[in-house]
Amino acid sequence: MKKVVMARLMSVFVPAMRTDLVSCGMVREPEVAVEGGKVLVPVNIPAGFAGDVAEVKTLVEDKLQSLEGVENLLVVMTAEKAPDPVAQPPKLKNDRPAEATGRDMRPHSAPIPGVKNVIAVASGKGGVGKSTTAVNLALGLRALGLKVGLLDADIYGPSMPRLLDITERPEIEDDRVVPIDKYGLRNMSMGFLMEEENPVIWRGPMVVSALMQMTREVAWGELDVLVLDMPPGTGDAQLTMAQQVPLAGAVIVSTPQDLALIDARKGLNMFKNVDVPILGIIENMSTFICPHCGKGSDIFGHGGAEQDARRLGVPFLGAVPLHMDIREHSDTGTPVVISQAQGPHAKIYRDISLKIATRLFPEQDED
Repeated sequence: MKKVVMARLMSVFVPAMRTDLVSCGMVREPEVAVEGGKVLVPVNIPAGFAGDVAEVKTLVEDKLQSLEGVENLLVVMTAEKAPDPVAQPPKLKNDRPAEATGRDMRPHSAPIPGVKNVIAVASGKGGVGKSTTAVNLALGLRALGLKVGLLDADIYGPSMPRLLDITERPEIEDDRVVPIDKYGLRNMSMGFLMEEENPVIWRGPMVVSALMQMTREVAWGELDVLVLDMPPGTGDAQLTMAQQVPLAGAVIVSTPQDLALIDARKGLNMFKNVDVPILGIIENMSTFICPHCGKGSDIFGHGGAEQDARRLGVPFLGAVPLHMDIREHSDTGTPVVISQAQGPHAKIYRDISLKIATRLFPEQDED
């Protein structure tokens, strides 16, 4: 199937390049993904391209949509350009890195139609349970009666298919992707479009472009809150999302130990530098609860995130223990807020969700 797709792409002539898409390097075979009837084609627009970008996308879609076996087609347009001055590394001054504040790009971000609030659940590094936290917080907000969507913004390591036990593929209607409903959430993830064990081998600009399309070309409908499960770190993808999506606030997830907190502070400062409000910090895996004796052990330490929140002057939203039930239900796609709705861990997530909702909808709290 992929060979047939590549053959079709080789027949797409680009007047501005005087050759076809593949020969000029605008489409590279390793970056094209074909899974069953799902086809993803990244098209890299070179710097100084004199042609019509929209026309190129239309040419690709016309060539492939008529191909037998193609059910869903996603054409991702990316561009090579000089880095924006805001994203430049800070210059060294007195042998110490200067703070990179830059100008606020958020006024240039456009609202997502129908979405009242967008919040980011982020961490400075991976492995701190951010995705599990994002899912349970989204479900906690849903339990408050809010209309909630969940976007898995981690292109390289999408977690939502496993955390929500979603195996079906999203449909495309009127050139927009229809999110998959599960547990009352409207969900979208790159993992819904690809096989679980197949890696996404994309360069940074392709990832950024895909994120923008997943944010704005999805039929979210009317939502009170769209939760973004952000990729870990503070790179180009994270900065672009923070600048170009109208975020109502960010939630920082960290484990208690010093190493994780250092990276969490970096993530927090990134959001501050682009004027995104910090809704608070969550300490995840705060204490290990033994499933046999019920006693707690502070494997990763305890209270470090709360101390950091107090020192930085941001809200501390709560501590979530490291417990077997949370891990097991996450692996089976039945988050504890759903599967153990009356349990102590679900209550922790719901309490944190209530604190977030209070910040997002202060007028309702006053009522």
